[in-house]
Amino acid sequence: MTDPRSLTVREAARQIAERRLTAEALTAVYLDRIAARETMVGAWEYLDREQALATARRRDAEPSRGPLHGIPIAVKDLIDTVDMPTAYGSPIYRGHRPAADASCVALAKAAGAVVLGKTVTTEFAAFTPGKTANPRNPSHTPGGSSSGSAAAVADGMAPLAFGTQTAGSVIRPAAYCGCIGYKPSFGLINRAGVKPLADSLDTIGVLASTVEDAAFFVGVLSERPKLRHLAMPSQTPRFGLYRTPMWDEAEPATAAALDAAREALERAGAAVAELAIAPEHHELAEMQNAIMRFEAVRAFAYERILHSAQLSPRFAQMLDAGMAIGAEEYDRALARAAAARARLDGFFGSCDAVLVPAAPGEAPVGLGNTGDPIFNRMWTLLGVPCVTLPACWSGNGLPTGVQLVGRISDDAHLMIAAAFLERALADAR
Repeated sequence: MTDPRSLTVREAARQIAERRLTAEALTAVYLDRIAARETMVGAWEYLDREQALATARRRDAEPSRGPLHGIPIAVKDLIDTVDMPTAYGSPIYRGHRPAADASCVALAKAAGAVVLGKTVTTEFAAFTPGKTANPRNPSHTPGGSSSGSAAAVADGMAPLAFGTQTAGSVIRPAAYCGCIGYKPSFGLINRAGVKPLADSLDTIGVLASTVEDAAFFVGVLSERPKLRHLAMPSQTPRFGLYRTPMWDEAEPATAAALDAAREALERAGAAVAELAIAPEHHELAEMQNAIMRFEAVRAFAYERILHSAQLSPRFAQMLDAGMAIGAEEYDRALARAAAARARLDGFFGSCDAVLVPAAPGEAPVGLGNTGDPIFNRMWTLLGVPCVTLPACWSGNGLPTGVQLVGRISDDAHLMIAAAFLERALADAR
């Protein structure tokens, strides 16, 4: 028999609807994978096998709820779930039971999804890591803050997972672990019920095995038919190649991954134009960091004032740095971001998507650090949709990803371009 985990999400849902596959059988296959691998990977903060199987059996006994009927998903432990604890990666909230599901979880359940459990997040989606190791090579970091979600999807423990991104918390772990990471346009997925870090930056994203699966998941949640049903374009997408003002931070693995992606695109018949560095993009990474720290101080007023002893030193230092940022500096950073955002149409020009680095290189050695979001910060600040795909694999088993960015609120065109790149990379292997 074909391993049901090899099915696309859409095909698995179709087989469940046609009674050729049961939700229980599909859920059990993923739970078995978790049982076999979790001690090495450590992707899960909370898991209840019987609860997940019971939910799957209910899906098999009821009429179809929607396009995700019977599909197992993982939920980052930054996102509220009414029937599972949500600790936000912090001892302050150990055992916390939210009163309601987050909007994105409620919508996924309403569409028929089966929640397997909660995946590890770094502390409050910042930089203090949890227990998760990179499934490709467990001596290396999986990235963060959506570390458990990326590791679970990359290791075949779940077909879909929720993540969040404030700096680089979807794109970077997906690039490090070797799966698809998709950060939609800012606000495309409602954030109600997600613990805030920085209100003007926080974005819900998803991790998946294929571009189509990621687009399908977000399309269902956001009611965007063009994402649910990606159509290959009648004309070949046009790509830009942008090394960004942070190019000095790129390691040889990232330079090689960009070259491999460009060559694959050109072999597939796509034009790839190298873009000059835009003056308005200088210092945007620093602006993002200042905004994030300033807003985090306000978002964590309760924890900072009443539970400071339970904050990690790294998180406390971030808040201390935020306390030193004045409102005028914060407002200037917001204004710089708005000015750069207003010039995005000119930056993209005729390009459907722009190819950029996803991370400085492959996943660093060790589990004490989640890596540097330097190649993610400016895109999160600008609010553009981003997606990462693995482009190269090294002898130690680790991938190096590349990132595509698109126009704000034009996620469908970005994901169509990403599907084109995904196919071109596959053909080049």
